[in-house]
Amino acid sequence: MFHHAVALPCCNTIIMAAQRPQKQQQQQRRATKKAKPEKKQSRKSNETRVGFGNDKTEPQWRCVERCGACCKLDKGPAFATPEEIFDDPSDIQLYRSLMGPDGWCINYDKNTRKCSIYSDRPYFCRVEPGVFESLYGIDKKKFNKEACGCCRDTIKANYGTDSEELDNFNRSIRSSSSDST
Repeated sequence: MFHHAVALPCCNTIIMAAQRPQKQQQQQRRATKKAKPEKKQSRKSNETRVGFGNDKTEPQWRCVERCGACCKLDKGPAFATPEEIFDDPSDIQLYRSLMGPDGWCINYDKNTRKCSIYSDRPYFCRVEPGVFESLYGIDKKKFNKEACGCCRDTIKANYGTDSEELDNFNRSIRSSSSDST
């Protein structure tokens, strides 16, 4: 069974690419049951109850203009290499060819903070449910949660935890969840 972590090339976070071994899962379930009784889960697993009976839905991922955190391609030694992420050697070659000497994508303009090939960018630069599913095994139902987490982690790694970019991202996804209610 495949047990190592994979770093998303568009995100500076690590996602487990495989389930824990069955024995560990069983032990964890037993420990959880002993600690507190299981609560019944709502049928709407992506919704959280908020006071006065209102339902608040999970934030929807969206890209925030002038961020570019995902354009930092050299993630460093703590993250998986392109060879560990991609099966196709041409994807590895393309990814490496996009990486400038400073680790940022050569198509990212740091002055305007925009991608110069955005509409024609490679598939692995697209934060979309199908890409997350094919590259990382992330189920489409979990896409928004994983994509939001990846962006937060990437923004924190590149700009810091008190950055304007992180504030902008959090505001954006909060407004997307209120738009959908």
